[in-house]
Amino acid sequence: MKSRAPQTSSGTRGGAAAQDAITADQRLQLYTLLMRTRACEKRAHDLFLQNLVKGTSHLALGQEAIAAGMALAMRRDDYAFLTFRGHHHTVARGVPMTAVLGELMGRQCGLMGAKGGSMHLSSVEHGVMASYAILGAQLTIANGAAWSAQYRGTGQVTVAYFGDGTANIGAFHEALNLAAVWKLPIVFVCENNQYMEYTPIRAVTPVDYPAADRAGAYGLERIVIDGNDADVVFQTGRVAIERARAGDGPSMIECTTYRQSGHSRADPAKYRPPGELEAWLQRDPVLTYRTRLLQSGVSEETLAGIERDAQDAVDSATEEAKASPVPAVESAFRDVWADGGIEWRN
Repeated sequence: MKSRAPQTSSGTRGGAAAQDAITADQRLQLYTLLMRTRACEKRAHDLFLQNLVKGTSHLALGQEAIAAGMALAMRRDDYAFLTFRGHHHTVARGVPMTAVLGELMGRQCGLMGAKGGSMHLSSVEHGVMASYAILGAQLTIANGAAWSAQYRGTGQVTVAYFGDGTANIGAFHEALNLAAVWKLPIVFVCENNQYMEYTPIRAVTPVDYPAADRAGAYGLERIVIDGNDADVVFQTGRVAIERARAGDGPSMIECTTYRQSGHSRADPAKYRPPGELEAWLQRDPVLTYRTRLLQSGVSEETLAGIERDAQDAVDSATEEAKASPVPAVESAFRDVWADGGIEWRN
């Protein structure tokens, strides 16, 4: 199977025009989000190796530009529906790192009180309407949230993320069809990291871009962008979100990217062809964005300050999470149903 080379902007969106529409302040915000999400993902990896994260975890190292760009494009009360690879999106939406790392470590301070773990992060306060471990499950539920906002007239937009493998799941087609028919205020974002678990997506899909190349079947524009370029993601996401907010219906954005680690912490990713990882590392979204900012006149001191703040934040969050106790056993019986615990049912 021939290896696919790293992709630049392809299809309908991206490039210099998108960058020109972004202010200097927005670029610094994007770099801040990139650094915070990268720092948190790296720390999650380190904590796993220290046996402080139980079970498995699915890292998004290399995919941070999608989370940063889309988060900056969203309104605070917009909804985000995530996959099991959702730490970076959760942090980008403003959820405190202590709550995220605490959840991964099964601590009382965890976002879900240690009941969700790595694959089930949720914070309604921040518009993070949960991570979903079942491929495609979030897409149809995201439609429901979008319909609710449409019905209530709130102007809220839903952004539903999914991986390239989900484009071969029935729920993908059902969700796009219904969203298009009802003109729902939703943006579907495919994070095409080239692999569906251990299998190259190109080995099992007859089109080059599994999501975007099928968008036309539902009357949607084909949009393929460089998912490693935070500027392009932000600008494309902003246009699609405002289009949805204006009542013009859904969009389908496919972001080409690459996960720099295995599918999960149990996966050494030895199936990758020689040279593929190294080629994509040359287009690391954090490092390339740093270079762009320097070339645009941002000082080394400014960037170092952002990097230092991100590292301080993750270090502080780590210590706070470690210091948090493991939840009491009886907490497992709380919040089981919306109307209380299990006692009255027994």
